[in-house]
Amino acid sequence: MKDSSIFRRFPQVFAGLSVLSIALVLSSWIAARSLLAVKQASDVFVVTGSAKRAITSDYILWRLSVFSQQPTAREAYRDLIRQTERIRAYLKEKQVPDDAITTNAIETMAIPEVTANGQETGQILAYRLTQRFEIRAGDVARYTELSRQVTELIEEGINLVSEPPQYLYTQLDKLRVEMVAAATKDARARAEAIASSTGSRVGRVRDAKTGVFQITSRNSTDVSDSGIYDTSSIDKDITAVVSVTFGIE
Repeated sequence: MKDSSIFRRFPQVFAGLSVLSIALVLSSWIAARSLLAVKQASDVFVVTGSAKRAITSDYILWRLSVFSQQPTAREAYRDLIRQTERIRAYLKEKQVPDDAITTNAIETMAIPEVTANGQETGQILAYRLTQRFEIRAGDVARYTELSRQVTELIEEGINLVSEPPQYLYTQLDKLRVEMVAAATKDARARAEAIASSTGSRVGRVRDAKTGVFQITSRNSTDVSDSGIYDTSSIDKDITAVVSVTFGIE
């Protein structure tokens, strides 16, 4: 009777205790769910997978140039045209199609007179004019051989500069997709090997991050954090790396 009278006299006390009880039950449920979520989130492990494939360049980029240096710009230009025409004739003899050849604008540089202490006198000693050529083609073997032969023009008095060809692979976009798939498959195989040794099972993929691609000369061990794209070799290796987060069951 006494307790009942207290609740009748102070109903707000009863209401407060009821709210407090409900809050304690609710908070306990939330805490239990949070612990479960943390446990589920922590039941993962990260495995790195990789894939490597040999490729052969199917495109060549070859740059060469010719220059003339004469006392006057006019003389330099006339001599440059003579050399340029000889190079064009040579490329035609070698059956290089016109649409494979790109020429840039002629570069002109005045060469100043300089004293022994490095000061310019204001006088021009000569003019140096340069014509650059760029050849792009898919016949890698033929143009590689031509890049070696072209230096014979030097014996004719042609001021030729032939740069080492650059070798490219034009199917990289398609190959990257295939390589990522292969690297992910490798990661799962490694994950299953690790899980089986601990009596666990590999679950679904929680996250995957693709690393940079390394395109190196054949059998090279070079690696770079920013990726490598070797253009000096015809035969290359491409390596893909994927970091995959798996759930554990």
